[in-house]
Amino acid sequence: MGRPADPQPSTLTGASLAGPNRSVGAGLYESGMPQAHGLVRDLVAAIVPADGMERAHQSDALAWLDRTQDIYRREKPATPPKHLVSYAALIDPRDLSLYLVDHKLAGLWLPPGGHVEPAENPANTVRREATEELGIKADLSVAGGRPAFLTVTRTIGFDAGHIDVSLWYLISGNRQMSIAPDPREFSGGRWWAAEEIEAASPALFDPHLGRFISKIRSKLRT
Repeated sequence: MGRPADPQPSTLTGASLAGPNRSVGAGLYESGMPQAHGLVRDLVAAIVPADGMERAHQSDALAWLDRTQDIYRREKPATPPKHLVSYAALIDPRDLSLYLVDHKLAGLWLPPGGHVEPAENPANTVRREATEELGIKADLSVAGGRPAFLTVTRTIGFDAGHIDVSLWYLISGNRQMSIAPDPREFSGGRWWAAEEIEAASPALFDPHLGRFISKIRSKLRT
């Protein structure tokens, strides 16, 4: 993960795609990677876009997945330059407040999350990151264990220039639970009411956070 830039869907395809070259994938095929790749593609295809931007990002992600199996970060900071990320969006379903961490490298308030490891189920990435970054056990039941939102974003900041294909998972929690943000990565963390986020400067957050909140508000209140 890096610091996400402002959304620019028209710039998200092109040179960053691996294309039909399967050279890196040759070894991955031998290690059972096609099954994991197929799972990711199914997860992306099953997302119901909330708006035109999410529809464009979904199309971009599916085209990328159809071109390459080299979808996981293999080397820091950004090899390959487009790779898969899982967000662990900790939400209190009662009032739709969201727990965000003050990310040191990104300089933004973000949901916890991280890079999906090769052949890792993205939901297991969420479980791992919730434990490592927040000290909690992820409860994925609120959205059935599937990603609720998808973004494709070029990053800025410390490791600028690569593209995160991010699956946003919902995990359930509440304001009374014990949370221990990892001090190596975060300056802190706190609960944000949806109204607080909407009233704050968008520059404080992932550029897609407002759209994410709008989608989950509709999803969880229907």
